[in-house]
Amino acid sequence: MGRVIAIANQKGGVGKTTTTINLSACLAEKGMKVLVIDVDPQGNTTSGLGIDKDNLENTVYQLLLDECTVEKCMYESVVNNLFVLPSDVDLAGAEIELIGIEEKEYILNKQVKLIREFFDYIIIDCPPSLNMLTVNAMTAADSVLVPIQCEYYALEGLSQLIHTINLVKQRLNEKLEIEGVVFTMYDARTNLSLQVVENVRKNLEQNIYNAIIPRNVRLAEAPSHGLPISMYDAKSAGAEAYRDLAEEILKQDGHGEPEVSELSGRMDMEQEDKKAEKNTKNAKSEKNEKAEKKKRFKRK
Repeated sequence: MGRVIAIANQKGGVGKTTTTINLSACLAEKGMKVLVIDVDPQGNTTSGLGIDKDNLENTVYQLLLDECTVEKCMYESVVNNLFVLPSDVDLAGAEIELIGIEEKEYILNKQVKLIREFFDYIIIDCPPSLNMLTVNAMTAADSVLVPIQCEYYALEGLSQLIHTINLVKQRLNEKLEIEGVVFTMYDARTNLSLQVVENVRKNLEQNIYNAIIPRNVRLAEAPSHGLPISMYDAKSAGAEAYRDLAEEILKQDGHGEPEVSELSGRMDMEQEDKKAEKNTKNAKSEKNEKAEKKKRFKRK
């Protein structure tokens, strides 16, 4: 029976959709049969996997309102072994239309139960808010993967997200766990990215993946072509990073040993280089300070 992973963070622009598209594509490349469920009304995951969201007969919206079956809502993506339950802007009205419906938090869960045995992984892309769509995703999921941007406000709202996950676990889905945290938009040129990573690793009591997703031009370009990064530019740093993440998840689930990528090695070296550079600057500063003191003493 397949594992269901919701990718959630109520902060926008942290890489949820990018992670959904590229993680699912990398898992499919590894021979896994993967289903992506897009519950974000923006529908960017849908278009990012090569599906025209403006010409769809059935979407997750119709599925939640019980106007179609899950089979009629499923589409093939541009990646072999990867299927999509798509979304469009109509989904924004679903929360209002579900008012008064009994057990509305379990609607998606009931649909997922019908098909999860046919897939190795089901990845759910959540909207950037803690609304009924996100609660539906968490109720259907086994775990929640949280992307965190390597920026100053990285941890803002994370405690609220963890609180929501715990509430869903207590009241709606007792098997729900936090899958882990993955860092996104890492910029090796700045000290800030390194400081955020080190700070979160020290203070967060959750599983933190070793794979770190870099800020990468090719990664940003890929969705406009309706392709995951592994098809748009397979040798880019972004593609390597998402392969690393897929490898870690597969290893965690007992699907084999992950390979050590060049990117992870480069990032370790960058961290060591920055520490060495800092130590050198400090040593030079102390040396200059001593020399200045000697000059002052001689003048006196």
